[in-house]
Amino acid sequence: MSEIKNLTGNKAAEKMADLAMDIHHCMFCTYHKGQLYSRPMATQKVDDEGNVWFISSKDSEKNEHLASDSRVELLYAHGHDKFLAVHGTATILFDKEKIKELWDPIAKIWFTEGVDDPRISVIKVSPSTGYYWDTKHGKMIEMMKMAAALVTNKTMDDGIEGTLKN
Repeated sequence: MSEIKNLTGNKAAEKMADLAMDIHHCMFCTYHKGQLYSRPMATQKVDDEGNVWFISSKDSEKNEHLASDSRVELLYAHGHDKFLAVHGTATILFDKEKIKELWDPIAKIWFTEGVDDPRISVIKVSPSTGYYWDTKHGKMIEMMKMAAALVTNKTMDDGIEGTLKN
């Protein structure tokens, strides 16, 4: 059975930042006309308050959805050992200084004019709640425990899970 560790405040923000930046990519989910839409996005930063930052195109479908419904779900998964779900609200910003702070040279694939591309916007996700599952001892021990569980026919769950709330 997994150990339950519900986290709040700074501890929740730290855990969210650790997992989001380690996994890096998530399914960024928006709501539009009662339907959930998901697409992969790279996390640029998680700040000290737990806000999650992304670079996006001003004319993207995602930005269009956010203009009418700011609710988002961020779903992160890494193999069998790390999972994070974040529920929050998104704000679209056009702050040039924030764009420069978050800029990653890989983004030039989508924004061919570089950091000054006029199509760039920034999305700030302010989390309200979340849920995580992580291993206690790392991936190698987790894999050994999974193998032992298969051989012995006994559960050897080595996880830590819990809610996250700012």
